[in-house]
Amino acid sequence: MADEPLDASPSAPSAAAAADGVSSSSSAAPAPALRPRREAFEYGLLPIPKLVFPEATLTQTLAQLKERLAPGGARVGAAALAEALQIPAEQAALALGTLAAVLPTEDPALGEDGAGEADLRDLLLFLYIESYKRLVPRGHKDSPAVADVWPSTSAFDGCLSALSPIQFIRCNSRRFMPSQVDEEAHQLSYLQKHMANILTLLADSVDGEGDDSMVLTMETFEHLGFLLHFSEGTPLSQAASFFANSDPDMPAAPVPAALVHDWILQHIASTLEFMAEKSSAKENSLQNASDPDVTMSDAVTNTRIHSSSPTGTSAPNNPGYYRNTTFVEGFSKTSVVKQASDTKGHSIKVLNCHDSVIYILAPLKYATVYGSSDTTIVLGAIGKVVKVEHCERVQIIAASKRICIANCRECTFYLGVNHQPLIVGDNHKLQVAPFNTYYPQLGEHLAQVGVDPNVNKWDQPFVLGVVDPHDSLSHPAGVSDVQAESATCLDPDLFTNFLIPSWFEPQGPTKYNPFTLPEVYWASQRKKHASLEDIQKNIRELEIDDNRKKELACALHAQFKDWLYASGNIRQLYCLQGE
Repeated sequence: MADEPLDASPSAPSAAAAADGVSSSSSAAPAPALRPRREAFEYGLLPIPKLVFPEATLTQTLAQLKERLAPGGARVGAAALAEALQIPAEQAALALGTLAAVLPTEDPALGEDGAGEADLRDLLLFLYIESYKRLVPRGHKDSPAVADVWPSTSAFDGCLSALSPIQFIRCNSRRFMPSQVDEEAHQLSYLQKHMANILTLLADSVDGEGDDSMVLTMETFEHLGFLLHFSEGTPLSQAASFFANSDPDMPAAPVPAALVHDWILQHIASTLEFMAEKSSAKENSLQNASDPDVTMSDAVTNTRIHSSSPTGTSAPNNPGYYRNTTFVEGFSKTSVVKQASDTKGHSIKVLNCHDSVIYILAPLKYATVYGSSDTTIVLGAIGKVVKVEHCERVQIIAASKRICIANCRECTFYLGVNHQPLIVGDNHKLQVAPFNTYYPQLGEHLAQVGVDPNVNKWDQPFVLGVVDPHDSLSHPAGVSDVQAESATCLDPDLFTNFLIPSWFEPQGPTKYNPFTLPEVYWASQRKKHASLEDIQKNIRELEIDDNRKKELACALHAQFKDWLYASGNIRQLYCLQGE
């Protein structure tokens, strides 16, 4: 699912030509690619039915909401939002917190946690894309061949399926799952279709007739950065000739919304055309016989510790790089480590990994874990959101501001989270526990991304509905309000600390778990330690000959080996042996 960097920017009408109404055929110049902000679509969609308005009435409903909220000022708090939408206060607070987590830059008035008041324009954009439906995967041509987990109806037959998460993934093999480029093109097409309505919501009405009566200020235009951005990191207002080089002391005059609309559509069309050409060229190349996203250096060898992107080969960490996400994809029966020097961009995606141990020991903003099974995944410090989806029997150890868990089964989450874990979708047998590990740079990474180790709400899940209204697959009527299954707290007697091997940087200021362990878990740890000491003492005091000692040692080793395999910790032992 990983995609490639854009080798060149698409050719789009120059800003001046667009502003002057000159056609692209008569004046074309290279321009940066206008792309959707994936974070808003990937981490900003909430399965709250009252936030998802029917497309036919979407613009009208939001316009009415704007009229209700505008008299209170340009800022909207959770209480006002809850009253306007007739939703519980906790759902309104969740919406503002999610908005804060996906804004391109921090809004001081809203705060990093969304406890303040949101700009009304950002809120309208956030609510507008809640109507977005994800791209439908292409159906598998031979569904019986892949129905090897639970016999059930295909997930693509247009009804709710009893598929397990991993069967769902297998029914969507890499060939049939939308790629990152597919999803981005789908998001861009959605914005292309709805941009006129979006601009109408944001525009101010002035005296005049026709299109000239609706105008946008430069400040309002910049708020579109919530949805769109240029691949080179150029601010929207600097790329548009009608606002470029404006004097901060003398802001540019508002411009007609119709002019802004034409300018955006020209850039979107150019980017979509370029993406289609790239996709077509890729499909027609000889490389399609193999996976172009996996190089020889990425191939899994017999080494126990492996990084899918060797140190020093990462792409530049800047907004201009098209693929500003690090991918850890398709690993099986191996171990992978990613440190800060191995990552690019501000997000990471762990996709379709099985029977492995994945260590992400880096400060990042966003993380996605998707379609994995029987795997332990350590996420060191995630400053915005972690999303875990369609996983089975995984152990997630995560220190993050927020986490969203969707459609997972038999998974255990060891969490250090500043906000309530959000649980949505069709989940079964989930367990949560307090954070249980550390590595030498963890404290520094937590401070860097703004995660507070003194606040941990691991045991306070926030549970929403079973059915995700953003899923393009149709669902039976009447089930959208059914509450998802929550998670139970892990039995303290089953809680263990997780030891991260020190491969490259054994020294660092963090010497212990920075998150405070609840007393009941501390007591269990002390009890285990005392029991172990008693066993060691009794063994030392046994008066047995050397042969019996050897027999006892062999029996203990055999039992320990059986436990390692049964618990899934054998992979971790291999990692420790590799130090």
